[in-house]
Amino acid sequence: MPRSEEQHRIWSYLIAGILLILLWQVIAALLNSIALPMPLDVFSAFIAGLSGNLLSHVLVSTVRVCYGIALALSLAIPIGLVSYKDTMDKFITPFIYLLYPIPHIVLLPLIILLFGIGDLSKVILIALIVFFQILVTTRDAARNISTNYIYSLLSLGATGKDVYKHVVFPACLPKILTSLRISVGTAIAVLFFVESFATRKGLGYLIMDSWSRMDYPDLYAAIVSMALLGLSLYLVLERVEKKLCAWVYV
Repeated sequence: MPRSEEQHRIWSYLIAGILLILLWQVIAALLNSIALPMPLDVFSAFIAGLSGNLLSHVLVSTVRVCYGIALALSLAIPIGLVSYKDTMDKFITPFIYLLYPIPHIVLLPLIILLFGIGDLSKVILIALIVFFQILVTTRDAARNISTNYIYSLLSLGATGKDVYKHVVFPACLPKILTSLRISVGTAIAVLFFVESFATRKGLGYLIMDSWSRMDYPDLYAAIVSMALLGLSLYLVLERVEKKLCAWVYV
């Protein structure tokens, strides 16, 4: 990305952030409620939290959501890629159609019964929900690959492994990374849900704990921290996408 374009992008983010803070300031002044503190009060609570235990909660949440996304990715990509073959797709598609519409969040009690109330159950639930988002996108991308590319490579003596390496995976990679960026928002939402009970670590716990104590500056500081976590993951994945899929942005 050219330097001028990068600078323009940074400035656009700064301006958008400032406008949101000004809007927050105006709404807080109009409502004049303790439930919506001023941005400066939240900023002070955020800075105080950084010298306290906020960073430890952020670290725990980051590890949980990254493990969940990584687990979903490691399972969804291989299954989705093999769907370019009609025989495999006919086997995989019925399971997707039957399982994807299920609201997987309701499986949390069952997951806790099977895997306990520790980090593993939280990671598994995040992975389970994100898994289907990545799988459906990867499968559709694999199904849309023109057979001409595959036959051309096979005519040159390529093996099945070569087809995956040089055609199927590169063709699906942009869609995979796009679905991954979209899944970040879902993963953060699920993270809040799984951390809102049966744990004493994580931003979800910190939000609910601050809410129960009616400590609204700390509550909003934790919400801002979770938003920044999601934004950071999104930006990292966007940069990875532009690095690995440079041909898309030419």
